[in-house]
Amino acid sequence: MAKSPDEPGKPANHLFGDPEDLLLDRAERARRQWQKEVPEVADKLTPMVLLGRLNEAAQVMSRDYLVPAYAEIGLKIGEFDVLATLVRSGPPYKLTPTELYRTTMMSSGGMTARLDKLEKAGLVERCPHPEDRRALTVCLTSKGLELVKGKIPDYVETQQKAVSGLSIEEQDQLSTLLEKLIRSANDPLARK
Repeated sequence: MAKSPDEPGKPANHLFGDPEDLLLDRAERARRQWQKEVPEVADKLTPMVLLGRLNEAAQVMSRDYLVPAYAEIGLKIGEFDVLATLVRSGPPYKLTPTELYRTTMMSSGGMTARLDKLEKAGLVERCPHPEDRRALTVCLTSKGLELVKGKIPDYVETQQKAVSGLSIEEQDQLSTLLEKLIRSANDPLARK
């Protein structure tokens, strides 16, 4: 067996790195690589690991849990979010496009295209604004309301499965910490 040039007596690295490193998550593996390659930043890498893990967790949750749940009902993430936002707004299940943008968990880009697709599917309709003749509101149809209310129990169960690796207490703690992180990251004074 070839010996590692870095550590005499230790087997040479495999094609994909040290087999022990393969047990590490990507963020920790990256930390160790940066510590070795740029030692002057070795003690400043905790934020990199945290953000790497947040990014990977979001990708895994979306890819393995949420996207399949939406696909099962024939929708994409942004489309489901529009419908769910209208439902959770309560009767009469109407919001302006601006209100939808501000209360959904997505960017404003593509809102018109999403609304067009949902309208074509008969899940929403554009209705006259009650106070401004020049404006429209997005109104949930009975078909859209039935779809979301009928699927929300399965959707919630999917979310529970996605985070089942954490206890309820750990979920609460992580949620609280993420809320704090999001607030501080959005604070313009904290960026200075």
